This record gives sequence, structure tokens and C-alpha cells, in this order.
Amino acid sequence: DIGQDGMNLIGEIAEIYSNYDFGTEILAASVRHTMHIIECAEIGADIMTGPLSAIKGLLKHPLTDNGLAQFLADHAKAQG
Repeated sequence: DIGQDGMNLIGEIAEIYSNYDFGTEILAASVRHTMHIIECAEIGADIMTGPLSAIKGLLKHPLTDNGLAQFLADHAKAQG
């Protein structure tokens, strides 16, 4: 919100804590997008807060949805 790249900041914090072996957890707060949730996990955030819509976005992917629909259609044909 202040013009700084939040994902970059989380990565920097994770690196500093790792360099000095500090025993702490990193909280990524107010994460707004599904891809940011994934990026937080990749760069070392331990905990994330954000809207339910972003979290639900982790459960959906167009290719998975299409693949599942095709699988179910093929299964229905095989059963008939």
C-alpha cells in the first residue's frame, strides 16, 4: 500500500532471518491474490492472512477444471 513490493520485502525478511538463524515465523498479512499466496509460500512466509476469495482461488485452475470435466465425460461414456 505504500509503493513497496511486498513480496520482495517478505523475501528479504526471510533471507535475513535465515542468515542469522533467528527462530521466528514470518507473517504475510493482507495478501490479496491467489498467486501472491503461492509466492509467499515459495519465498518463506510461514503464515498468511488474506480474503477467503484468494484462498478459494487455490482450489480452482482452468486446466484442472477442464481436465476433470473431460474425465467425467469419458467415464460416463464408458459406463453407458
